[in-house]
Amino acid sequence: MQRRRLIALMLTFDVVVLLPVVLLLVFTPGRGDGRVSDPKADGPFPLPPGFELGTAIAAQQVEHQQPSDWTVFERDAAANNRAEHSPVPGVATPGHIAKITAWPEEVRLKKSNFDELYVEDLKLARQGGHTAFRFSVDWARLFPNPGMTEPDPAAVAFYTGVFDTLDELGMTASVTLFHFSTPAWLWEEKDGKRGFERDDAIAHWTTYVRAVIQHFGPRAKHWCTLNEPMVYLYNGYLEGIFPPLERRAGPPAVAPVAARLLEAHAVAYHLLHDDATSRDATVEVGFTQHTRAFEPWRGWFPLDRIGAPMVAEAFIWDMLDAVQTGTFALTGTDFSQDIPNLKGAQDYVGINYYGRYYVEISPSNIGAPIIHANDPSDPNELVNDLNWALYPRGLSDIVNEAWSRYNAPIYILENGVADAALDDTIRQYALVSHLRELSMLSSAGVDVRGYYHWSLVDNFEWAEGFEARFGLVQVDFADGFRRVPRESFAVYRQIAAEGGVSEALWAAEGRPPKRAPTVVATPE
Repeated sequence: MQRRRLIALMLTFDVVVLLPVVLLLVFTPGRGDGRVSDPKADGPFPLPPGFELGTAIAAQQVEHQQPSDWTVFERDAAANNRAEHSPVPGVATPGHIAKITAWPEEVRLKKSNFDELYVEDLKLARQGGHTAFRFSVDWARLFPNPGMTEPDPAAVAFYTGVFDTLDELGMTASVTLFHFSTPAWLWEEKDGKRGFERDDAIAHWTTYVRAVIQHFGPRAKHWCTLNEPMVYLYNGYLEGIFPPLERRAGPPAVAPVAARLLEAHAVAYHLLHDDATSRDATVEVGFTQHTRAFEPWRGWFPLDRIGAPMVAEAFIWDMLDAVQTGTFALTGTDFSQDIPNLKGAQDYVGINYYGRYYVEISPSNIGAPIIHANDPSDPNELVNDLNWALYPRGLSDIVNEAWSRYNAPIYILENGVADAALDDTIRQYALVSHLRELSMLSSAGVDVRGYYHWSLVDNFEWAEGFEARFGLVQVDFADGFRRVPRESFAVYRQIAAEGGVSEALWAAEGRPPKRAPTVVATPE
């Protein structure tokens, strides 16, 4: 009905006005049809030889608290009861960590207690058929105090233990350098600047990267310099829900920080390659972007159809494009900056994919897109515990776009859902449906080399606190951090054992479940 009204209205305009609008509706994308690609295909859906299957974690989310900017935020939120939890799942409150005060101090301190249980966790992963494991080496753990020129020996010993265990289990290490957290001392103001904006930030970053290379360089061939830099910028500098908890005026005010992150990437990229060359070895170095399938909130409305791809361009592609050109230009702004040694500094494209977002553009405020995490009017919309819409086909759209733009190997470094149930049917469906997409992409000639599910174990989910559960393995925070594999753990193990999604597994798990999201029980 709305589309017919729009067409009737358009017919009253002069053809000079009408023609561009019609062309706009024809050539800008609307909503995608169907949740998966080729829904009639039954399988099997094999994965290519040598394809890495693993899981991913991050230091700040699973390890004991270290003196980082995030730890400062967590302790301050707990001490000052800044624990507001939005009634809308997945919507964080600026300056708060959801229900953080409800959890015992031991849980807040130890997170998933990976420090004490990493051997058990990694053995469990190997039993599940995982061939790879992605984790971050915490800058704040290695360099807890300002002025240090050598890393803390205890920190080196801890990560050495993780690498040793992976080697013993025959698992590939994928190492992330920056996964949202930085040393607290980097946020001490210097010449009016803090964090990555400090004039000496890159020098400190270089010291950290050199230390990681010195102690662990030969132990990993796959490196991710930056995890989801646009999420860090958006949540930390525009929304105020990540440190530094700022709410700047808009993207142009954040663009210089993005440029500094790209500079940090370039530095790490060349240091890692120089080290590998000196050892006559090879490495793969890149960074990973948080991606969503951005689609128009109203498929009939021109502004939404224009806005969705523009949001995707700014949020996903601008930083990756910068590596191709050496210049970071932010869509929708006049910001443009050349980054030293950035051009070509990418061996693969890292993709973290978490479903579909809808973009609404108001005519009264075109410069401020409204993002919807799901469409309540769609009876077939499948959402997880954070109200995020699942859309496996969107992964194919993102990967195809990356392959078309960059013609570089692709790794899915994160993909997962918040599903707290032990019989986690939403996660089981997500696993088979997304890996089915990757099988079909590989069969079509796309060089996709690995999939890391987020996450191995339940963890601290940033501003959501402990309310969102992403683990293949449940962590019972009330019972000594006891590990309990969910049903999805067995599904992933079957995929690993069979080398893909079999016809029988797709028949059993490939239909979207019909159940409400799970509510996490918070301790009294």
